[in-house]
Amino acid sequence: MADGTDFWPNHDHWSVKIPLQTPHRRLPVLAETGFVALSPMPIEIPREEWESLEYMDWKSGGDTNFAPLASADGELDCRGFWDKGKTDKGALWTVNAEKAPTLRRYVDSVGANFGRVRIIKLEPQDHATALRSIHRDDNNRFNPDDEGWVVRSWVELTDQPNSYMLLMDNDADGLPDPSTERRVPLPKGARFVVDTQRLWHVVVHNSDRPRYALITSFESSPRLGEWIDSQRAVSV
Repeated sequence: MADGTDFWPNHDHWSVKIPLQTPHRRLPVLAETGFVALSPMPIEIPREEWESLEYMDWKSGGDTNFAPLASADGELDCRGFWDKGKTDKGALWTVNAEKAPTLRRYVDSVGANFGRVRIIKLEPQDHATALRSIHRDDNNRFNPDDEGWVVRSWVELTDQPNSYMLLMDNDADGLPDPSTERRVPLPKGARFVVDTQRLWHVVVHNSDRPRYALITSFESSPRLGEWIDSQRAVSV
């Protein structure tokens, strides 16, 4: 594969077993590509709102730590909501959220049902290293079929112009399709919404310092669709 790596997911990869086709309500804006770019973050986030939080050693997509702002039961817990018998929505704010009032207000302002809200701290990793962690998310376990599909939004808190989120759709066998590859730049304030249960994804972080970003799970609903339309980038 590219960049000298010989790794590529196969049918034994755990992501392949995650459902793709379900009756859940989905957003038309994500139907074609599973991704939508938003305009840059319109408000300034004080650095202490992510630097002063309590982080947990939790690995996802590389050498990562996470600071939970909202969880299934309000505890500082990085595990999937299914461990508490819930789907990834209806979250409760944690004590970390008290230290991040601007971020909390931002998530609340969307007006859509949200699940996990977390700050990710990602250590540097090149393309070959990152590709070993490419995956799809299990966002909709226990999600009733007549409710909205859970997707995720990102806000980049630090400026990493040489880093990017690598996205790929599925081929006929449910594996990443290189012909659909998309690289989303990660400068400070970059915002986007991704159907991460559909798209394989990982961040290639070309830097000498950690990357921080806000990740929020949202239920697909008319309100989320309206918010996305109001925040869309002029060009994608």
